[in-house]
Amino acid sequence: MSQDFIITKWGINMKNIEHITDLCVIGGGMAGICTAISAARHGIKVVLVQDRGVLGGNASSEIRMWICGAHGKDNRETGIIEEIMLENFFQNPQLSYSLWDMVLFDKTARQDNLTLLLNTSCLDANTENGKIISITAWQSPCETVHTIKARYFADCSGDSILSTLTGAHFRYGREAESEFGESIEPKTADKKTMGMSCLFQVRETDKPQKFTPPEWAYKYCTDDDIPFREHDLSSNFWWIETGGEGDCIHDTDKCRDELLKIAYGVWDHIKNHGDHGAENYELEWVGILPGKRESRRYVGKYTVTQNDVEAGGNFDDIIAYAGWSMDDHSPAGINHKTSYPTVFHPAPSPWGIPFRTLCSENIENLLFAGRNISVTHAALSSSRVMATCALLGQAVGTAVAQMVQYGENTDNIDIERLQDSLMADDCWLPGKNRSVSELSLDLKCNNDIVINGKERGDENRWIGEKGDYLEYRSDRPFKLSGVRIVFDSDLNRDYQNMPCCIRLKEERFKLPKTLIKDFDIILTNKDGHTETHPFRNIHTRFLKLDIKGEVLSVKLLPLETYGAETFNIFGFEVF
Repeated sequence: MSQDFIITKWGINMKNIEHITDLCVIGGGMAGICTAISAARHGIKVVLVQDRGVLGGNASSEIRMWICGAHGKDNRETGIIEEIMLENFFQNPQLSYSLWDMVLFDKTARQDNLTLLLNTSCLDANTENGKIISITAWQSPCETVHTIKARYFADCSGDSILSTLTGAHFRYGREAESEFGESIEPKTADKKTMGMSCLFQVRETDKPQKFTPPEWAYKYCTDDDIPFREHDLSSNFWWIETGGEGDCIHDTDKCRDELLKIAYGVWDHIKNHGDHGAENYELEWVGILPGKRESRRYVGKYTVTQNDVEAGGNFDDIIAYAGWSMDDHSPAGINHKTSYPTVFHPAPSPWGIPFRTLCSENIENLLFAGRNISVTHAALSSSRVMATCALLGQAVGTAVAQMVQYGENTDNIDIERLQDSLMADDCWLPGKNRSVSELSLDLKCNNDIVINGKERGDENRWIGEKGDYLEYRSDRPFKLSGVRIVFDSDLNRDYQNMPCCIRLKEERFKLPKTLIKDFDIILTNKDGHTETHPFRNIHTRFLKLDIKGEVLSVKLLPLETYGAETFNIFGFEVF
């Protein structure tokens, strides 16, 4: 990293910083966060460029959409996204959005090998012979120009900012039904998309609250003025939506102004026009930054379609999965009044997503993760939710690290090695079995269920009571270099990472009771001496422990959970 100073004609000293790195990630939503963290943890240098002052994208305090993912029993996404959610439940039990922002900041800013640039917008890119050489970004609070040279670039910006700056191929709008044989697409292709929303939050109080709307708010005097819209205060009013019939990128501010009129009008309707059970509720917060569902989508080495989704996405190069329904919002948004504002076309859960859909077809060192991957509009309606985007980000970050370290590229990457690496980091891949360490198989645990490589589902869980333990034991000393553990974080819990309605009386503590809080790792050496490694206040599902020694046995002794009466463990390995 180097820097010098540019003297402008206005006499302002603006700093110019040059970064030379392995990976530059554009966009600090959940996909960008997981891309950057996974790559950095695998040992390469990363610069993360985020144009806002907080991280999280649609999940941040600026937009406040909860993180959704795959439907179905045991299908919750794990890896970095589960780690972040559990960290939030531990650090932020009151579920404050400001503190949620800080959890995301802490995870990213304090990660080794990762340089975080907040309030920094990508302005330009230098591309030569189908390859990105560098990007130029402007950090306004610091009056600093950043030039970032990297071996690989990952666009996790949602709007695909690098597409127009590099000439990378992209799509916008809905494909014609005939192009890919998709039954839910329109007969004729168009430029319509799903729209954007400004959400709002309400708070319950112990007495009646009045609300007077601003003069410019829309009036919805009866339910017939906004038909087919639910008034459930525990929802986040996602149907306050517009922009799908216009330009979801360049009309963002115009749409924001319209969305604020709608949002205040909807709350006025709920409070003052009919009995909607909101007498004691007050308006807590209104979002001024629209959350987007769809805009540009890159064209990759493969484009996933509705038919791929419905077939289950059985790809050889699967690196992530989705499982949300094909939730296709009407482009008309709030103005769609003839039926429910979205159609939940059925989709299997899970369905697999291939690596090829994360790699540009014409820019050799460009990858992407999030809602901008190479899918049709129909497939996007299932793949766009944030827990899925987080899995895609972890896959991209891990892939880039592997390509850097082994001299591979997006055409010749060793997919099996990538899949093994992802599964080793607790990213489940449907249809794939995770390889267990040779030492674990040679020694064998006193309960084989924790080394079957299947780390979810009741049938793959060891259940112990007080005093029970898991152990590897040998007649001869063996060298130990590390321990890997997967606990039970209740993948079927039915609450979100953050609330949208703040109730007067509601349990705030959300850490799963099934998580093990305290445990010991006990080593026994050849002389029979024991060495205890205590672990306390643990609040994560997945652990890699750097414990070394020449030992005869390794014992995992659970001591306390966050409320469950039994100790549940999915995986326990030695290396």
